[in-house]
Amino acid sequence: MRLGILGGTFDPVHYGHLLLAESCREECHLDQVWFVPTAVPPHKRQQELAPGAQRVEMLELATAGHPAFLVFPYEINRGGVNYTVDTLARIKEEDSSRELFFLMGADSLRDLPNWKEPARLCQLATPLVVRRSSPGFTGDDTGPLDLSGLEQLLPAERLSAIRHHQVRMPRVDLSSTEIRQRIADGRGIRYRTPRAVEKYIETHQLYRE
Repeated sequence: MRLGILGGTFDPVHYGHLLLAESCREECHLDQVWFVPTAVPPHKRQQELAPGAQRVEMLELATAGHPAFLVFPYEINRGGVNYTVDTLARIKEEDSSRELFFLMGADSLRDLPNWKEPARLCQLATPLVVRRSSPGFTGDDTGPLDLSGLEQLLPAERLSAIRHHQVRMPRVDLSSTEIRQRIADGRGIRYRTPRAVEKYIETHQLYRE
């Protein structure tokens, strides 16, 4: 099985996350995409997050009806700081026949050498790099993929695999930070996140000052 892994805080999940996952599923012929919400992100340990159980519930609402999308709450259930390489190792250990792909943006790829055990991570799962673009857009995402930080860590065949697995998706300027701020300011979030998630946030009074 070709399995895509998409990690993040998903605080809250929005249409940008869903479009990224679907673009990767379609272009790289993934059988499934697992959304893996983190309990405590290693690089944002001071960030206050909505309770893990509620972020999982919002993800389940957002992905309901798509048979290839699943929510994998391993890190939430485990609690504390979890590292991507350890989560990937656990998924691979459960079924070694799975071919894993780790979904990430080009900006995250540039920072990957600073993650825990980046070489092992890239052996467990092929980074599937998403390049965001729009008509007339001439930003960094249109240029060659920057693998300079990984060249001393990975063999040539693995670098070639990363170059081969690039996905284009429409540029969608949505962020969880902006959604939380709009809610705190008393503004609407319609069409930024699925309606079921919007109603969940409203019912549970999330992200209000």
